[in-house]
Amino acid sequence: MLSGMEMRTWIEPVVAGAQLASSFYDTGLLLVVKNYYNQTNSSAHANENSQQKAISNFFIIYKLLDGLTPLLSAYGLAKLGDLKSRKISICVPLLGYLLSRILLLLLILQMWPIEVMYGAAVLHGLSGGFTTYWASVMALVSKGSSESRRSLRLIIVELIYGIAGFVGSIASGHLFVSFHLSYRHGAVLVSCSVALYAFCLLYSLFVLRVPKTARSCPLASAEPNHPDIKLAEDDDGEPHFHESRSSMVPSKLIIAMLFVAAIMYDSTVVGAMDVLPFFLLKDPLSWGAVYIGYANAAGFLIFITSFLGVFMFSRVFRDTTMIMMGIVSFSAGILIMAFVRWTYLFYIARGVMLFALIPLPTIRSLLSKHIEGTSYGKVFVLLQLSLVITGVVTSAVYNKIYQNTLEWFSGFCFLLSCGIGCLSLIPISIIAWKQKAPSGSLEILTD
Repeated sequence: MLSGMEMRTWIEPVVAGAQLASSFYDTGLLLVVKNYYNQTNSSAHANENSQQKAISNFFIIYKLLDGLTPLLSAYGLAKLGDLKSRKISICVPLLGYLLSRILLLLLILQMWPIEVMYGAAVLHGLSGGFTTYWASVMALVSKGSSESRRSLRLIIVELIYGIAGFVGSIASGHLFVSFHLSYRHGAVLVSCSVALYAFCLLYSLFVLRVPKTARSCPLASAEPNHPDIKLAEDDDGEPHFHESRSSMVPSKLIIAMLFVAAIMYDSTVVGAMDVLPFFLLKDPLSWGAVYIGYANAAGFLIFITSFLGVFMFSRVFRDTTMIMMGIVSFSAGILIMAFVRWTYLFYIARGVMLFALIPLPTIRSLLSKHIEGTSYGKVFVLLQLSLVITGVVTSAVYNKIYQNTLEWFSGFCFLLSCGIGCLSLIPISIIAWKQKAPSGSLEILTD
């Protein structure tokens, strides 16, 4: 039975609360922006196209500011978290989340111009944003789990993230429509988001305890019953974990291949998912709001199926095998998606993607096994920054490709994602080969 001190090392309450808050905020911001431009341009029929363009332009600028400003602070915060306390690189981004969401609430109550949210995006980004927050969460989970169970622990966190997003997405629309203060639509919804972020920040500051990694002595690392991690107590009685350095095989080649695989795979997912809503709205599917909601729900179910996949396969297969299974799952599903013309075929494609979430958390798990525990934050934030930068570029490129191929084959972007996804199997195959190579080969390839 877990002690209260061990339970305080769990980051899951923060992940769930923050994702619920994020779902509320995302829905609230979208609908507030829509209402703002509807009020600004009163003649709806004459200016419908210009309103849509204004909303689109707002989110292009907002997402660029929100995605790129973390480049200025993320690495420094991660390094500070590695050197001092992981709480720093978790609490600072949560504070940025809280303040930026308060700005949206004040905008609704005080009827400020919508451009205030550009400042909120910059504030959120300078505090580290999602890049620093999520990388720090992954680092904390990796540091507090054994190598044999790390993939499962990381996917459990992803599962909680997905379930919270699913619940938040469904509830947010009802909160926005059913609960508001006089004509201040969205005030209650955004207030709930602010309250949840405040809870997450306070929990992280006063309840969460960070497991400490210490170098074990040779006898400890040779202990047959605890080859990787030993739970012990430090001088103040807090739990920490002894990690055997002999279990790590540092290799620049493995780390580089993991980065390449993660970037390639993430770019295929980001690009395909960015154009998928447009694909569903056009002929021959021409889906409305209800079916789009079902499509989003189907996307969140992948969190559950991927968790079940890791839970079952981690006992049997290597990390590299599970990563390749996830890549093949997504690549096959997105290949089918390119030829979707009927509703049932869309759900078949989504069903084939049931393990699509496995690769990235498993790559992080494998990466953590080849670096020192004191470097988790820096390496994970570098990976997250790489994914953010390539994601911004990929999104723009895929949208342009989709526009140019819309007339002759609207599913071309999905075929492109399938091809890049298959190519991302190459670096994983190299890692799998290296891990199976004899010791002499390892000496030649390592560093």
